[in-house]
Amino acid sequence: MAVDMRTEGHVAILTIDRPEARNAVNHDVSEEMEGHLDNFEADDSLWIGIIAGAGPVFCAGADLKAINAGKNIQTQRGGFAGLARRDRTKPLIAAVDGAALAGGLEIVLSCDMVVASTAARFGIPEVKRSLLAAAGGLFRLPKVLPPNIAMQMALTGDPISAEDAHRHGLVNRLVEPGEALNAALELASEITVNAPLAVRWSRRVIVESDNIGEDEAWSITSKYSRQVLATEDFKEGPLAFIEKRAPNWTGR
Repeated sequence: MAVDMRTEGHVAILTIDRPEARNAVNHDVSEEMEGHLDNFEADDSLWIGIIAGAGPVFCAGADLKAINAGKNIQTQRGGFAGLARRDRTKPLIAAVDGAALAGGLEIVLSCDMVVASTAARFGIPEVKRSLLAAAGGLFRLPKVLPPNIAMQMALTGDPISAEDAHRHGLVNRLVEPGEALNAALELASEITVNAPLAVRWSRRVIVESDNIGEDEAWSITSKYSRQVLATEDFKEGPLAFIEKRAPNWTGR
């Protein structure tokens, strides 16, 4: 098993489990990750996911041995790691405890939020091997970091520390080594107290409104607002407030 999936309440935890290969992504990782994401998306009881890596490294990127042997390491739908090009609806948190380099950083950039320990490092060193960061890193990194910092990382291939990544906005929460997954679960618990469909569609508005004009962004917001208003949970939210109790969300 190259990717393990377990659940805690409404949270799915997907862990890349190739510590002997620094969690490098081969075809098995991509196929299994895509399959787990399919199950995660289809399960109405799961509201948020966490991507983690087993061992001291989050992910060292693509398995260069597999690539050198001419093996395809991507999936047709999700692309690199079965995730980089995937269209999905539920939020994902990257829990980074150790290096996230090359494709490892591109997995991080495919998630919606990032929790990292001070043991983490982030980099796209592809230019050092006459490669490009072709799984989204070159256009996603400047969206979460100052463009000149992203440019420096892309052209030098040198990583930045977790502290710098946090200071510049790539990392949401910075914790001690060994605590990234626990902190990601804590962040997930702060999200799962909210109405799951409202969370999902709030994410969707943010994603779909990227780099578009305000008129179109208003249209997207209105579309998903109408969908929220038609849910059972929309009735439950105000009722729970009036009755001074915690809401009982159904995800319907």
